[in-house]
Amino acid sequence: MPVIEAHEVYKVFGRRPERGVARLREGATREELRADGLTAAVIDASFDVAEGEIFVVMGLSGSGKSTLIRTVNGLQPPTDGSIRVAGEELSELDARGIRRLRRERISMVFQHFALLPHRTVGENVAYGLKVRGVNKAEREQRADRALGMVGLEGWGGSLPSQLSGGMQQRVGIARALAAETDVMLMDEAFSALDPLIRREMQDQLVELQHELGKTILFITHDLNEAMRLGDRIAMMRDGRIVQQGTAEQILNDPANDYVAQFVQDVDRTRVLTAASVMEPPVAVLGSEQGPRAAHKLMRENQMNAVMVVARDRRLVGVVTEHAAADAVAAGRDDLHGVMEAAASAHTDTAVADLFAASAGTSVPLAVIDDEGHLEGVIPQVTLLNALGETSGPEAADAVQPVLIDEGSPA
Repeated sequence: MPVIEAHEVYKVFGRRPERGVARLREGATREELRADGLTAAVIDASFDVAEGEIFVVMGLSGSGKSTLIRTVNGLQPPTDGSIRVAGEELSELDARGIRRLRRERISMVFQHFALLPHRTVGENVAYGLKVRGVNKAEREQRADRALGMVGLEGWGGSLPSQLSGGMQQRVGIARALAAETDVMLMDEAFSALDPLIRREMQDQLVELQHELGKTILFITHDLNEAMRLGDRIAMMRDGRIVQQGTAEQILNDPANDYVAQFVQDVDRTRVLTAASVMEPPVAVLGSEQGPRAAHKLMRENQMNAVMVVARDRRLVGVVTEHAAADAVAAGRDDLHGVMEAAASAHTDTAVADLFAASAGTSVPLAVIDDEGHLEGVIPQVTLLNALGETSGPEAADAVQPVLIDEGSPA
């Protein structure tokens, strides 16, 4: 089950907010409610966040994103709708239950650090543990461990004023990590940082998430940040979620003109990955085969190289046309000395990071998964096409790979 679930959530401020919800359901606009002294901050928002996922809510100022995260944290109960966190329905909890949930299951990372200026860095990190009654030795140990995770080992005795802005934000993240909660809520966590430090913090969050697998709800007004961090993204406008999906889905298939205008200036090479632009290999060669099989396969399919895979489809190497022809002429029977290492990239590698690897080889770039299985190939022309408006040749999906059976004659 999802760790966070929001279903038809409304948040209306003003007198008789329930009546405002009813009017919204009847088709009233935000402006019509505002004329009657009501502010519709969140309108009919539904989403869920899976365990270990970074779910980003992105929107401009006034879109309702910060109000939405406050409803998830229990700071502002929704006017209507349902929110469940770690299996608990927030509307069924009293104030004490909400405080317990926030202590035990939810950690917050704020935009402006929210550090206590007269406490040391270590004391700030351990403060939530102190509130929970954790003994001093354990909270100091957990605080030191969390500081090490964010690259601040040895800074526990310093005061926040002695740290740069980026370091102070690392303290905020360390405080959330020290709490060892299931859920992290990050409200514009990097917005107060300069661009270079912000990028470093994004990198660190990605690394930490890979290691720890937290469930993270991240709020931002920056689309590039949303697309860089989010496993999935919800885009908000005027209180409503107008589109949800992966960065690639939103970039390649915007739900409306508003989203299309938002994504038109996004650097596609930083969002699209190798998996989104790769083609299925026209043919692959079994590792037990020899130069004759390789030469025959390339000649029949008009290829200048063929990827070599093991029986479990793990990438072993590549054989070029010239190497195969020379080996056949020399009477060679195996691929020893004929096959060479294949330039490869992981399926998650950003397109922008593929060009250097592709430039260093005359054959298509191999795309592999976590286990080294061959998932596809990227010819140089396909990589160049990725800079345009398409994410790769659709027709390639219709091409079925050809695998030379181990016992097939060469």
